[in-house]
Amino acid sequence: MQKRLLIDLSTLPEDGKNVSGELPADIFDLPEGDAKATGPLEYELFVQRFGSELLLTGSLSAPFEFICVRTLHPFTQTIRLESAAVSQEITTEGELDVTEALREEVLIHFPIDPRCEDGDEPQQCEIDSRYLAVDKPEGDDVETAPRAGTDDRWTALDALKDLKDQH
Repeated sequence: MQKRLLIDLSTLPEDGKNVSGELPADIFDLPEGDAKATGPLEYELFVQRFGSELLLTGSLSAPFEFICVRTLHPFTQTIRLESAAVSQEITTEGELDVTEALREEVLIHFPIDPRCEDGDEPQQCEIDSRYLAVDKPEGDDVETAPRAGTDDRWTALDALKDLKDQH
């Protein structure tokens, strides 16, 4: 498995060429506590030059472990882009590293609110009733959320709102 996807512009045919392979999961370099790449980035792309632009079209896919926003359980979801189109500006001749552009294309397709029902192996995605405010049973071990007025930051914001209302 290669570490980077380098396109050699000097050997790229004028009518383009197909490239395929895998890039290691560590190219995603996500912060601790965020989603975690669980496999390589697989690509099948057609690469063609148009003046000072390199266009890569084709498919990209990579599996990630997300935390469900409802159940707070981890699940695996593969980000699949069947018709990806990535444009890279050509600033110098020779080899052009397109790894970062492919990485970003996958990352912008992350789910906003990941749910385990959308995973590769869909799971039951229901909120644990212990976390609901309505019909909360007596004596459970879940802490109650702080109330407005107990957090000084909210009190300070409420005071600003009150000042605005006086004018």
